[in-house]
Amino acid sequence: MTEILFYHLTESTLENALPGLVERSLERNWKVVVQTGSEERRDSLDNHLWTWSDASFLAHATDLEANPEEQPVILTTGEGNPNGATVRFLVDGAVPANAEAYDRLVLMFDGHDQSQLEQAREQWRRLKEEGHSLTYWQQNAEGRWEKKA
Repeated sequence: MTEILFYHLTESTLENALPGLVERSLERNWKVVVQTGSEERRDSLDNHLWTWSDASFLAHATDLEANPEEQPVILTTGEGNPNGATVRFLVDGAVPANAEAYDRLVLMFDGHDQSQLEQAREQWRRLKEEGHSLTYWQQNAEGRWEKKA
């Protein structure tokens, strides 16, 4: 069964939190797909992941580039899984089309954006009603993740 995690951003932005979570997935030899809510966000994350740290970068591609199946991380606006990822991050209210297609789904939402909070609550209700096991993580004052439910 798919592990579904909700990550409630309260102390940092998506741009600050996402790279570390993706890095941990890659350390476990998991391929990743990140689904954004818009092309603008996809393109912004594309640029950000190359420069997010002075010490490293995250090798990745967008769904517009050739040979996506060879990439460890794909950024997309669509529902496809072009690199055969086992982990899918959903941001900006992106909705999982098929939760069962992945080992892990990670829904990240901005706690300062009312529409994202409402979308996350609706996704939680829907996925719970479908019988999925869900966990909820929230950032503490230091920006670390704490399991709340």
